[in-house]
Amino acid sequence: MDLLGLISFGPGGWGNALAAGTWLTIRLALATLPFGLVLGLAIAQAKRSDNRLLRAFGNLYTTVFRGLPELLTIFIVYFGGQIALQKLVNLVVPGQTIEISGFVAGMIALGVVFSAYASEVLLGAFNGISRGQWEAAKALGLRPFPTLRLVILPQLIRLALPGLANLWLILLKDTSLVSVIALDDLLRMTGIAVRVTKEPFFFFGVACLIYLAMSMISSIGITAIERRVERGHRRAA
Repeated sequence: MDLLGLISFGPGGWGNALAAGTWLTIRLALATLPFGLVLGLAIAQAKRSDNRLLRAFGNLYTTVFRGLPELLTIFIVYFGGQIALQKLVNLVVPGQTIEISGFVAGMIALGVVFSAYASEVLLGAFNGISRGQWEAAKALGLRPFPTLRLVILPQLIRLALPGLANLWLILLKDTSLVSVIALDDLLRMTGIAVRVTKEPFFFFGVACLIYLAMSMISSIGITAIERRVERGHRRAA
């Protein structure tokens, strides 16, 4: 059997299916990243808050979503979220049925897990910024939000970038878990190809190479961003 022909693009080949699965994997990771970062920043702020309830909520959030297996979180969001949303919709429109998209469920599930870890990275970065930065901005008349956007965030990105970069690589691999909710990502399309062709070693090897290629490209991009951030920091210093 011509193994290379199995991954060709066109009739009889699985190239199109694998490419579609790879593209969905990339889209899912890219959609999850900003959602997880914003949520992680909010949780980090809650954990830094003077309000005891907000701090307790932030600590509970990170404890729960760092403690649960990612696969279980996906099941809870996909099935539990659908049941909860269905009941809410029926309160407004009785008898109306609704179904959560697997893509959205996967993004939310991976996003909350990513945010739980990102909040710890961001919290450590916040702690690395001296209190004098906030006080100097306040003395200049800057309100809290402009202070965060103009003074704190540029420093926060530089300090948090190495940890967030590692979390991005983990997120890229964790997207493979969404195959359990019938989302046609790279791993699911690889599994279908294996069942049809009976060539598990070959197709799983191809999937490994694709994931490795995505990780290597990400690492190159992350290194370029780190150099740019550090260069800007040296100029400012």
